[in-house]
Parts: sequence; structure tokens; C-alpha cells
Amino acid sequence: MRDPIATLRNRSSDSDARTDGGETRSERSLLARDSVRSAPFWLPPFLLVGLFVYGAVVWNFLLSLTDFSGIGEPDYTDLDVENYLVAFADPIDGLLSTVGLGGEVNGATPAWSELTVEPVWNSLGNTVALMVGFAAVCLALGLLLAILVDRGIRFENTFRTIYLLPMSLSFVVTAKFWLYMYNPDTGVINIALGVFGIGPVQIVQNPDLKLAAVAFALIWQFSGYAMIVYLAALRGIPSSHFEAARVDGASTVKMYWRVIIPQLRTATVSALVVITVFALKAFDFLFSMYGGYQPGPSADILATRMVREAYANQNWAYGSTIAVILFVMALCIVAPYVYSQYRRGEL
Repeated sequence: MRDPIATLRNRSSDSDARTDGGETRSERSLLARDSVRSAPFWLPPFLLVGLFVYGAVVWNFLLSLTDFSGIGEPDYTDLDVENYLVAFADPIDGLLSTVGLGGEVNGATPAWSELTVEPVWNSLGNTVALMVGFAAVCLALGLLLAILVDRGIRFENTFRTIYLLPMSLSFVVTAKFWLYMYNPDTGVINIALGVFGIGPVQIVQNPDLKLAAVAFALIWQFSGYAMIVYLAALRGIPSSHFEAARVDGASTVKMYWRVIIPQLRTATVSALVVITVFALKAFDFLFSMYGGYQPGPSADILATRMVREAYANQNWAYGSTIAVILFVMALCIVAPYVYSQYRRGEL
């Protein structure tokens, strides 16, 4: 005979474990979570971004493993890494023979794997040089401007607006503006050089000055952004740090070098990430300045090489390979920053 007290306890536990709608407590707690209740708002954008952004990245990587030339449908049945070997070969046959491929990968040799196709070393070197030179000068100039503005100058708001205004311009407008500035006949720069008896100088047309001219224009456009980032960081430093340095007898230079600038590491990293990523995206600037995606070997970067291979040479798979290289470079810049922000609990 069953114990009536135990039966009542079992019935009571069953009723407590279920809600009025027949759901268990665990099911009710799952549905009550904020992430589940807000799913109609974040799930559709998440799926769209996953499909059209990350899905496109995966598709582009698969395309780089094919021999697709832009005509017909890509053949995904025979994937290989020959495009990457071609991209980093110097010369092509030399690298392919060193890995024992004899100029072929799995018996498939795309039409562009010939000596007429150059590897990406020149474009990669120009891209790295542009990133390093542009970022270094831009950060240094932005820091100098931020220190000057932070010292309580008159018309501070006006100067901040003037310095930041170039960043609001598009790459196309900036390129056309500096194309006029570099004009050997009517450009302001050559007119100024003429005062000192120099010139006229063919800046845009000179292979030795092309990349420097691009970097100088980009510095003009983004140094104001670096200034704003540094200025915000300077305003966040307690005034007691400045006063303590002065009490210790530190000069202005030593105070900034040993006390203030070390505290600007977070601002430096944040500005550096944005600036270097913009350097990778300088295709439209070069396209507008040189009237196409052929700026010449001395100013050719990975972005212009990628578009030229895909659209001019109909080497879509090889263009996708260069796009993957650009993506990896951007990832190497952004990923450490995101990880450091996550470790500090700022994400």
C-alpha cells in the first residue's frame, strides 16, 4: 500500500516543477533570458551580416583556391593553393620547383601562372611602406597638435574644427584636391617651391615621389583624427599628474615624455588601428588621383593590384587571393586590439 504522505509530496513537487502553461521551470527561465526575449531584434541583423559579410569572406577564400577567370562558373571540385604560390613566388618557377610541383598543382595550371604574372611583393612592400610611414607621421603630428591645443590656446574650438575638417572629406575629394595642389604649373606646392628657386617638380608623375605624395595627402586628412583621440586622452589624465611632475622639477619636455605620453598607450593603439586600416583601403584615393587602377609600380598597392587582376586581366581567382591577403593583414591589425580590449573588460 502506497504511503499517502509520499504521494502528496510527489504531486506537490510535480506542480511546483511546472507552470500554468505546462512548462518546466528550466524552460521558463530559458525563455525569460534577455538574449532570448530580444532575439527578434538582434537575430535578423546577425543572420544578414553572417550571410553577406562573413559568408562573402568564406566564398572569396574558396574562389581563391580555384582557377576561375571570370567566365562561366567556378569549379570547386579541384581546389589548390597555386594562386598563393604564384603570389609569393620570386620567380614563380623557382618557388614551384622548390616545393616539388614543377609549375603545376594537382595537374592544374591556370592560364595566369606564367612568367608574365608578377608576384605581389612589390605591391605588398608599397602597402607596408604606406602604412608605416603614414601611421608614424600621422600619430606624431596628431600628438603634437593635441599637446598644443591642450595648453589652453585661444580659439581652441576653431582650431579643432579646422584640423578635423579634412577627415570629413571622402578619398575622392581629397585626391582631386591634392592633384591640384601637386600640379607642376598651377599647384600651390610648386608655386611655394618657386619662391625658393626650386621647381617646377613633377610630383605625381615622378616614380620616386608618388608614394610619398599619397602618404602626405593622407597625413593631411587624418592627422586631425589622431589629434582628437590624443586630446581626449590628455583631458582624461588627472591634473595632479601634471602638478606632481612640476613639483619634482621636471621640464615640460620631460614631463610629457616620461609622465604623460606613457599614459597615452590606449589612445595610440586605438588611433593606430583606425589609421592603418584606412591605409589598406586607399584604393579609391589612388584610383581618383591617377585616373585608374594603374598608378605605376612605385605606387601600386595591394588594393589596386587586386582590382586590376580581377577586372583588367580577368584573373578573378588571383584577385581573390590578393583580397584574402589584404583581409589577413587587416585581421592581424584589428584582432590583437579587440583581444586586448576584451582582456581589459572594455568589450
